[in-house]
Amino acid sequence: MSGAGKVVCVTGASGYIASWLVKLLLRRGYTVKASVRDPADPKKTEHLRALDGANERLHLFKANLLEEGSFDSAIDGCNGVFHTASPFYDAVKDPQAELLDPAVKGTLNVLSSCSKTPSVKRVVITSSMAAVIYNRRSRTPDVVVDESWFSDPDFCKEDKAWYVLSKTLAEEASWKYAKEHGIDIVTINPALVIGALLQPTLNTSAETILNLINGAPTYPNRTFGWVNVKDVAEAHILAYEVSSANGRYCLVERVAHFSEIVKVIKDLYPSIQVPDKSADDKPFLPTYPVSREKVRSLGIDYIPLEVSIKETIESLKEKGYVKL
Repeated sequence: MSGAGKVVCVTGASGYIASWLVKLLLRRGYTVKASVRDPADPKKTEHLRALDGANERLHLFKANLLEEGSFDSAIDGCNGVFHTASPFYDAVKDPQAELLDPAVKGTLNVLSSCSKTPSVKRVVITSSMAAVIYNRRSRTPDVVVDESWFSDPDFCKEDKAWYVLSKTLAEEASWKYAKEHGIDIVTINPALVIGALLQPTLNTSAETILNLINGAPTYPNRTFGWVNVKDVAEAHILAYEVSSANGRYCLVERVAHFSEIVKVIKDLYPSIQVPDKSADDKPFLPTYPVSREKVRSLGIDYIPLEVSIKETIESLKEKGYVKL
């Protein structure tokens, strides 16, 4: 119970990673002040209120990423802050309003509230591998990606990769603000996050697996990094608790092409119909290694990809998203 007597804030607490973060923080004995857009919406809060320890040590606060000062009361009196709130979806009509402003202005609003709160010792920010690998450098089996890599905003704009741009700009803004205001921040940069869902709504990364088992005729010709949501939540907490933690942490258990993901699903569930061909005839995009050196120093021992895929599918079944 290393968190006993300590108060921390989790922003965007109803989200996928954040829900697990709240669960693990409560399990460790922390008191959690959790911000959500609408505390009266049971879809956003019921699964949080049901967690062990929630009755005694979970306090919900209403906050909006675009509203200046709206995180003040949630952060007041906290020793640490976990900023996870940031939209993540693909079908975007207005990138500026839907993704870029909430990500960048939201992060600065949270950091502004932190700068007014002397009790805050460290802020852990949920960034993404999207803010690491999206640049003109080649990613091949002999090139090791690590925390020194940064995505190129101009490249993101050219490619209309709006979510990637939102995470890249938000991380840039957070490092700049933290330096100017003397805030101790650490960023966690996970790859595509899968595993069991605590929240009732379907999130974008779990939907990636759902699409493969729900009758899709083809799989994407894409290569992604993958990581379990429990490892990501654990890394956030360790980044707060380990005093020597600093800078950025790339979280990738494995980089795998979608053809490999489909094969794993087929091995785990032989009766499931999965797509047997790629969405195009181009050569498969290569995989590439991501350094584990820094994340190992936090004490993370990754859950294997096969386990993560199984946990995702079992959770999708349990929540009624798929019948197998």
